[in-house]
Amino acid sequence: MLWARKAKQLRGARITLRLPVMADHANWRGLRLKSSAFLAPWEPLRDSDFLGRGAFRNRVWWARRSAEQDRGLSFLIFRNDDGCLLGGITLDNIRRGPAMAGSLGYWMGQEFTNQGYMTEAVKLVVDHAFSQLNLSRVEAACLPENAASRAVLERCGFKYEGVAQSYLQIAGRWRTHVLYASLRRDRRGKTDAG
Repeated sequence: MLWARKAKQLRGARITLRLPVMADHANWRGLRLKSSAFLAPWEPLRDSDFLGRGAFRNRVWWARRSAEQDRGLSFLIFRNDDGCLLGGITLDNIRRGPAMAGSLGYWMGQEFTNQGYMTEAVKLVVDHAFSQLNLSRVEAACLPENAASRAVLERCGFKYEGVAQSYLQIAGRWRTHVLYASLRRDRRGKTDAG
């Protein structure tokens, strides 16, 4: 129904975001394996079959179905000049009605960090959320000590909103997160992050 409004891909100056397909499995698995130690402190514990073909098939199905049902967009991030897979970004838990909001999450392969790719990806998704999906609010949460993630959000205009105690299980423990949001018509000005 709303699929025609959705982007199967978003293209920026240096990157393209697109829904995953089964042909991406080997590259995705390789990048996740190569970056596993780097990503582990920031992510939930993974099942033993997380990197398997069947689990990836479910991920591809879920990404397409979520987009078709207007519940979320789950993109892989590719570099334009060589098609290299860099990471992933998801706008999930889209809520219509009075909320008109969604939740942002992302990950980047270790060798591609600190090069501006995630900042570009976040800006692409947020612009799409506001201009094409008609959302009013995009939320994000990260661990307080994740300075790199906080910096990406702040560079992209997200404002610090507070703290959520025991918000998500990360690396096997309930962890407190800092909360950020970007508003379509943000008049809040700069806020101090705690």
